[in-house]
Amino acid sequence: MIVVHHLNHSRSQRVLWLLEELGLQYEVQHYQRDPRTMLAPASLKAVHPLGKSPVITDGQYTIAESGAIIEYLLERYGNGRLVPASGTPEKLRYTYWLHFAEGSAMPPLLMKLVFDKVQTSPMPFFAKPVAKAIARKLKRMLVQPNIDNQLAYMEAELGKSAWFAGNEFSGADIQMSFPLEAAASRAGLDARWPHLVDFLQRIHARPAYLRALQRGASEAYTKK
Repeated sequence: MIVVHHLNHSRSQRVLWLLEELGLQYEVQHYQRDPRTMLAPASLKAVHPLGKSPVITDGQYTIAESGAIIEYLLERYGNGRLVPASGTPEKLRYTYWLHFAEGSAMPPLLMKLVFDKVQTSPMPFFAKPVAKAIARKLKRMLVQPNIDNQLAYMEAELGKSAWFAGNEFSGADIQMSFPLEAAASRAGLDARWPHLVDFLQRIHARPAYLRALQRGASEAYTKK
């Protein structure tokens, strides 16, 4: 039995979604973030040394990292589903977006989250003006321009085909869902990027996506 070690409000939600798309049987082991620090509980370290989510166990195997989990599940249980045929331009695009999501899209979004926290977290009164000014300047000069540039790039790419790898829905779209939902929630993804907004609306309407939200007892990351 596949077990998903699911942390609330985390990337593991898209693993549940993939399993629902494949129609596989699985169990969910729930973990809750510390409400003060928002960090994962120490109990996750019993599953994987880094103590992070997503991570799955499947018999003798323990697999971490979203992209690795998606590749493992599709290779072992997909029977050709949700992966373009080898040697095609679609397969190359699939591989690219599978890695782009975490390698390129997420770092500036995480930086924005950190600097947002700096601006709102308690600190000594004498340090607060300086810290807030530095965070504000870095977001304005570095972080948000990088995010906007990536959104414009993804918008243009989705203008070429219905989905990220081509005209067929694939695991790359599941992988790309998290950075786009995060961008819609906290980084300004709005009507300026209609293809991206349409992408989010389409994935939110998929029955498997809705079932995964119920299994994860989570909420969508975007404002609907």
